[in-house]
Amino acid sequence: MIQTYNPDFKSDIVEKLERQEFMKLMGFQVTSIEVGRVEGELLLEQRHKQHKGFAHGGVIATLADIVAGFAAVSLVPKDHHVVTAEIKVSYFHPGVGDKMLAKGYVIKQGRKLNFCEAEVYVVKGEEEPLLIAKATTSMATITPEDIARRMSSAS
Repeated sequence: MIQTYNPDFKSDIVEKLERQEFMKLMGFQVTSIEVGRVEGELLLEQRHKQHKGFAHGGVIATLADIVAGFAAVSLVPKDHHVVTAEIKVSYFHPGVGDKMLAKGYVIKQGRKLNFCEAEVYVVKGEEEPLLIAKATTSMATITPEDIARRMSSAS
C-alpha cells in the first residue's frame, strides 16, 4: 500500500514546482497532485520539436522524469528530497499533435528508493490521447542526514 509521510504534500509540491526553472522554461504545467500520482500537460510548440517535426525525445523524457519524480515526492517526509537514480524511456510513436499529457505514479514504495512509472501521451485535435512513451524510474530519497553527511565530508 502506498502512503504519504507528509500530510502537506500538495502544498509542498506546489512550492517546489515554483523553483523548477527548466520545467517553466519548457512550459510544462502540473494539473493534478495526488498521493503517489502526478499529472501535467505541455502545449506542443515548435521549440519542443526535433528536425522531423516530432516532439523531441528529450522533451518527452523530461516530462516523464518530472511527473514520476514528483509522484515520489508526494510520499516522502517534508524534510526529505527526491532525485532520479535511474530512468529508462521506451518510445512507441512519434509525438505529433497539439499537446502532450504526462502521468507519473509510484508502483513500489521503499524507504530509500521509490519505483515509478510514467506515461506520456500526445493529443491531436479531438482524437483520443495516444500513448507515445513509457518510462520506468528509480527515485532515490535523500534524507537530512544524507545532506549533512555530504556537507561535512566536503569540508
